[in-house]
Amino acid sequence: MQVVSVNISEKKGTIKMPVESIVLNATGVANDAHAGKWHRQVSLLAKESNEKFAREAKRNIAYGEFAENITTEGIVLYKTFPGDRLIIGETELEITQIGKKCHGDNCAIFREIGSCVMPKEGIFARVIKGGTVQTGDKMVYIHQSA
Repeated sequence: MQVVSVNISEKKGTIKMPVESIVLNATGVANDAHAGKWHRQVSLLAKESNEKFAREAKRNIAYGEFAENITTEGIVLYKTFPGDRLIIGETELEITQIGKKCHGDNCAIFREIGSCVMPKEGIFARVIKGGTVQTGDKMVYIHQSA
């Protein structure tokens, strides 16, 4: 399991652009429009979900185009559970939400294609331990048993 892309955007409702690294802190991703003291500080989407949607949409979808902060590989993110943890490099995230309500016309990808993968397969997390995350970082998934 690893990180294949890290992405930020300065405005909500726009696609995120891949960057070399991101810094996670107490409010989420530094310099990202979605940072704040709330439960959806960091958004994640699996490369596998991106590729499946791209095949259905019959077009290439760049990392960050679904407004995810971290694109992963090797884990079915939407089958994780709130409370589970992801260790990425020196950082630690707690999964807080699986999927979300679709923004519809306020979402760049929805305006173009008419649907989006994030409502069903995107996940959200809050930062437990901050630090830097970059492409290629290994990831460890820790299931929190009830």
